[in-house]
Amino acid sequence: MSNLPIIAATIGDIGGIGPEVCLKAAASEDLKRVCHPLLVGDRRELEKAAAFIRMDRQLISIVSPEEARFCDGVAVLDPGGLDEGPHFLSQPSAAAGRASLHWIEVTRGLLAGGTVQALIHGPVNSESLQLATGLSDPAKLIQPSGSFLLRLNGPLRIVSLTEHIPISVVPKTVKRDAILRLVLLLDQTLLLWGMDRPRIGVAGLNPHAMGEEEREEIRPAVEMAIEHNKNVSGPIAPDSLFRMHLDGAMDAVVTMYHDQGQIALKTTSFEGACTVMIGLPNIEIAVPHGSAYEIAGKGIAQHRSMLSAFLTAARLSASSAVEQ
Repeated sequence: MSNLPIIAATIGDIGGIGPEVCLKAAASEDLKRVCHPLLVGDRRELEKAAAFIRMDRQLISIVSPEEARFCDGVAVLDPGGLDEGPHFLSQPSAAAGRASLHWIEVTRGLLAGGTVQALIHGPVNSESLQLATGLSDPAKLIQPSGSFLLRLNGPLRIVSLTEHIPISVVPKTVKRDAILRLVLLLDQTLLLWGMDRPRIGVAGLNPHAMGEEEREEIRPAVEMAIEHNKNVSGPIAPDSLFRMHLDGAMDAVVTMYHDQGQIALKTTSFEGACTVMIGLPNIEIAVPHGSAYEIAGKGIAQHRSMLSAFLTAARLSASSAVEQ
């Protein structure tokens, strides 16, 4: 019996490209030597996706994740959760939102129980989640409190202090204690991944990193991290920081807000990126794109990001360093 890790991926919002990219990645020959992929979601929706991408691998329904070790085809665990409410391809729906949340909950239970070694989040849709929950910011249901999103793309490793908040609110969140906590968490994460004394760069908030936030919050946080014997530099002007990172001057970067890092990541290369949730006891990874309703059902969605998520999860499960 293979001792490779079982990596479970929820199929995401069924109105979008989630089932398609999950199937394409799970069927990839690249995974055979590193993990046993397991898709968690509605089998009927996966069958529809398999038909329009003309997949030649068989879908194998299983009851226990351990059965994924013996599958010649693509292992599928269908825990229910897709109710009879209306749902259509390329459209948001409460039914799709409820189902995607249910599949995450089920898979987190498997992860906590040790029957799978990592969870990959298929792409969800905010509108479907809002319809399902009535919450204005349902992303909080996906990303656990106290965790941060470490985005990986080629040589880039970038984590943001804040995520989806208005720019007008960002300065109020740039506080030395928050920055220090994130720097220490990032350093700990990279050490666990096998890096020796990780080099971390911290972005400034203002042009040329010359502003009140740099003087009163960011620089003191960096100095405190150095007092903790961490290899940290900053604040560094955002217009120079990412070039330095690409040139190998640092191993990872902390940014002050979402788009500050995302622009660099997506300009460098959009396909093949993935996101690791750090600050959690288990491995959870997401893809950096949404449900892409506009191309759902056409069979043209790129699956390199989902494949990267599987490969990264497999490496982390094997306690090896992430070398993108």
